Amino acid sequence: MRTLVIETATAACSVALLDGGEIVAAEHEVVGRGHAERLLPMIAALPEGGRAGHILVDCGPGSFTGVRVGIAAARALALGWGASLGGYSSLPLLAAAAFARNPGMRALATIIEGGHGEVFMQTFDAPLEPITALVSLRPEPALAALAGRFAVGSGVRLLAGVDPAHADADALPSAADARLLPPRFTSLAAVPLYGRAPDAKPSAA
Repeated sequence: MRTLVIETATAACSVALLDGGEIVAAEHEVVGRGHAERLLPMIAALPEGGRAGHILVDCGPGSFTGVRVGIAAARALALGWGASLGGYSSLPLLAAAAFARNPGMRALATIIEGGHGEVFMQTFDAPLEPITALVSLRPEPALAALAGRFAVGSGVRLLAGVDPAHADADALPSAADARLLPPRFTSLAAVPLYGRAPDAKPSAA
């Protein structure tokens, strides 16, 4: 069964059509805030308009707007096509891709920008074992939590003092890399994973 993967959680907008572990077609662009304008045309440009029996979407954490754009599109297409729908998190995706690029690497931390000067962070051991849960941290405690691990993701640039030789600050999630995720990482409900408490608080009764 073919799977359409939708990735909009960061500055990248990417889609991939997978058949098992094979990439049928994929597109990846760094669009900043242009996900809403680019996503559907990118899907339409895939073979057979991207139609698939299963849809997989990045639920976050990441850009509030980008995550919601991707999930809204995934839900609409799943309804229209009668497809099954699942989600994954951006941080394990980054980790899986980094481990695949660096077979000898034993440990890393994935770090993406989280807003309000914070970063979203999670640590992993090879081949893809979460060591910590997703957390939202200020740069200083995030730097301390690295504990010598290789750092991957757009949030690395917010951590002053990280050795550039021990980091990849240009890494962004890519839909095609979803083929690297074991099934236990692709069974999230297709709802936003914000990674931090909302800023708005209910008023007291």
